[in-house]
Parts: sequence; C-alpha cells; structure tokens
Amino acid sequence: MNYTQVSEFVIVGFPSLQPGDFNLVAWFFFFLYVATVGGNLLLVVLFALERSLQKPMYIVMVSLALSDIGFATVVLPKLTARYWWNDGSLGFHTCHFQRHMIHYFGSLNSLILLTMALDRYVAICFPLRYPMVMTNQTMTGLTVFCWVVAHIFPGISTINFTMMPFCGPNQILQAFCDTLSLKALVCRDTGELYSKAFTVAMFILYVPLSFIILSYIFIIISVLRMASGQVTHYLFSKFYTHFISFYYSYLILTLRHSTILFYSLFPPLINPFIYCLRTKEIKQIFARWIWRQKGIAPKKQGQIEAITKSQ
Repeated sequence: MNYTQVSEFVIVGFPSLQPGDFNLVAWFFFFLYVATVGGNLLLVVLFALERSLQKPMYIVMVSLALSDIGFATVVLPKLTARYWWNDGSLGFHTCHFQRHMIHYFGSLNSLILLTMALDRYVAICFPLRYPMVMTNQTMTGLTVFCWVVAHIFPGISTINFTMMPFCGPNQILQAFCDTLSLKALVCRDTGELYSKAFTVAMFILYVPLSFIILSYIFIIISVLRMASGQVTHYLFSKFYTHFISFYYSYLILTLRHSTILFYSLFPPLINPFIYCLRTKEIKQIFARWIWRQKGIAPKKQGQIEAITKSQ
C-alpha cells in the first residue's frame, strides 16, 4: 500500500480552549514546571550537601525526585510553548521520543516505589540486618537497575510504533504524544499492537503494586505485634502515600484527554512533600539552617527537635 508518511505532529492540547485564555494557561504550566522542578531539585541539593542524608532511604528518594524532574521536563516546556508562542509542532521522531520517555518515567516510578517499599520492609521487619543488607552500594545498584530496566518495555513498544504507517492526519488531540493519541493516527488496525502495549503497561504497574501491598501486609502484621499506636499510625500513612501514587499511575494509563494531564503532573509536584520534605531529618536540617541565618547556634539537639515537632 502506498502512502505518504507524515514528517511532524501537531500538539492541539485542549481543543475547547479559547485563544484569549492561551497566555493564562501558558503561565499556569510555566509555574507548575518551576514548582515541580524546584521542589524536587531542593531534595537533590539537600542530599548532595548534607552527609547525614546520604543513606539508602534518601538515595531512593532522590531517584524518585530525578524521575519526576525528567517527566515534567519531557511534557511541560513543549506544552507551555504551545500556548505561549502557538508552537505545537513536533518532529516525527521527536514525538515518538516524547512518547517513549513519558511511558519510561511511568515505568521507572513504579520500580522506584517498589524499591522504596523493599527498603522499608527490610528496615522494619529485619532492623538488625538492615545495616548489612541495605548499604549505600546496594541501594545505588538497585536504583541504577531500575533506571536501566525501565527502558525495556517502553522501548519495545516505541520501536513497533515508529514502524507503523502514519499517513495523516497529524494532529495530537492531547497535551503530549502518548500511546492513545498516536494509536488514533496510525493508518492501519492497531488493535493487537495496543493490546500488547496495554498488557505490558499493566504488568509493569500491577506487579510492583502487588509486591508493595504484600510487603506492607508483613510490615503491619509485624508492627501490630509490638509497636505503639504512634508508630502504627506512621506506617499506615506510608502505605497510604504509596497507594495514592499507584492510584494516580493507574489513572494515567486508563483515562483520556485533559484528565490524563492532571493526574500525570500532580504526583511529581507533591511527591517531594509526601515522601521527603516532611521527614524529621529534613525538618531538622531546615531548622539548623534557620538558626544559622539568624546567627544563633542551638546548644542542644533537643532545641532543633522542638522546632521540628512544632511544625
């Protein structure tokens, strides 16, 4: 069959949006990008500057922060340009690259959250073995493994999609290039290809989710046998944050159009506050910085802890 392959795609974004609102929407996405990158980058800087944070738990948190920065960078600058300068065009391979990276960071986040759950499982259920099992080298190896393996499944799907015939139209009725939007533009039946891609996506999402739920079941059973109510509440809150993150990931895979955008960009914005910036150690670091800025050195660690408890 003869056809003319399209050379570029055009991001439509929100078709019902009036031109008079373009500038406001562009500023919204710009500030969203700055806030997302700023919040996650703050954790990375803290990790680099404070030796007390250079341990397994924060290594995986920094990995999550870098993943969120990557996802926001893949999506938001182009979307902002679409409404600031009416520049929604993406080259053929650029669009496929964006699609690959979007699904890559989604897969990566699932694996990172699985690693985070594994770290907490060993720390709570095997506290005496934790320093020997979860060393900085072990956690670094696990995070590097996640960053590499997360490319495999999206990569296979990307190769298949780039070989599909795209003969027009070329308008992406979405805020970014993803599987659903590109599937609608292929000039042949994509049912089998999409079924395989969706099956793989469900696998990379639900297998880590199953292990996370299982690990927290063991954690909860162990804690209920011997822990105080305060510790139990802490553990339930940790499980809740993991569940929320996977809930949003599930919506990214199953919802359509502008709804996907909200559920895609919301977790990277709030993850630093859910997982990192509200931890006791980081609050203590901020408290020490405040004391130094005021030119006052607290005499006792208890003074810093008193400040963090009051926040």
